[in-house]
Amino acid sequence: MRIAFIVQRYGAEILGGSEYHCRLIAERLALKHDVEVLTTCARDYVTWENEYPEGTDRIRGVTVRRFKNAKTRDINAFNQYSDWIFHHPHTRDDEMSWLEQQGPWCPALLEHVNKHHRSYDAMIFFTYLYAPTVLGLEIDPSRSILVPTAHDEPAIHLEIYREMFSKPAAVAFNTEVEKNFLKTSFEFRTVAEETIGCGVDLLPDQAQPDDPEPEDDEELHKRLAGHLRARGAQFRRRHRLLGQFLLYGGRIDPGKGCEELIEHFTSYKEQGGEAALALMGVKLMQLPEVPWVRFAGLLSERERLQALEAATVVVVPSPYESLSLLALEAMAVGTPVLCNARSAVLVDHCVKSNAGLFYSNTDEFIEGAKLLLADERMRDRMSRNGKEYIKRNYRWDVILSKYDKLIGALRR
Repeated sequence: MRIAFIVQRYGAEILGGSEYHCRLIAERLALKHDVEVLTTCARDYVTWENEYPEGTDRIRGVTVRRFKNAKTRDINAFNQYSDWIFHHPHTRDDEMSWLEQQGPWCPALLEHVNKHHRSYDAMIFFTYLYAPTVLGLEIDPSRSILVPTAHDEPAIHLEIYREMFSKPAAVAFNTEVEKNFLKTSFEFRTVAEETIGCGVDLLPDQAQPDDPEPEDDEELHKRLAGHLRARGAQFRRRHRLLGQFLLYGGRIDPGKGCEELIEHFTSYKEQGGEAALALMGVKLMQLPEVPWVRFAGLLSERERLQALEAATVVVVPSPYESLSLLALEAMAVGTPVLCNARSAVLVDHCVKSNAGLFYSNTDEFIEGAKLLLADERMRDRMSRNGKEYIKRNYRWDVILSKYDKLIGALRR
């Protein structure tokens, strides 16, 4: 079948968020279907500036068609307008103006969808928030699958989204938490729905069958302790991380909880904590110039997974998540997670997996970090629990069969 993915940004170097999620799904479906990605020329989600060349590209086996944005975003003006529209009475035209100011504003992409939508068996729209989805879903709802990647935030309560959620023929929810929120907040008129999420890749040496469990608990503890000391040695050497450390990966941005994370970790250090904090990804905020904060930069996919394996604990500070590939990939490589309790999705992952702890304030962050850092046996148990959780819920064969089921439902 011929399938189009419509997403606001797309690139091998975009390693977080819904864009990364979209790429993982597109690459896997391309092994079986004729897949094409329709996206903009933007690399930066703040400005939507056209950085990639317009036209057709081939990325990791997937055809990518890029279209130039008609304008860039003035983030300060947009934030001021958002503050007004979220707190004052307004019209639908005001909301459409907000959508255009938010960007990406790409009439050429929508024109392509309008001309060619009948040539696709399915069009999969990633992320509810942006104009390509809001306006693109209007073109041919019967061929459209929406992957909302949604959470409760001010924007989702605008009336344009109430209209939008009623349009797609099928919806792929990330988690039951996301599904319950959306189904109780909006009216859907779908012919098919699935809770799918995303598969999680492992490093090649971790894709092998597990070793047989030793009969003796003490033998198991020794084996795992030795393995954990060796984990991620290359990443540790490269970034001079000789002791224990917490790791965050993704956009280093106040909106992802990173500013609060730095505050929590500073308090942990002030109380005598010895671990370091490492951050990998695109830096969109200033980091303190202290020896216990290490910025690893934007890493390749393999390096990023090695970093997750090297970490003592992976911290997920975002209060807004619809899935959190960071948490799932940490579990896949056997690293416990420490998550922001304001995200119901993250709490659900921790409770169902028993592979992490969650915090709602500074004191809980410090106590959670100290407990995980001090108790190696607990980390060993969480490591096994996390891997089992991934195997049960996020295997690629299960994920892809659910997408095939949704696509098939459109053809009935």
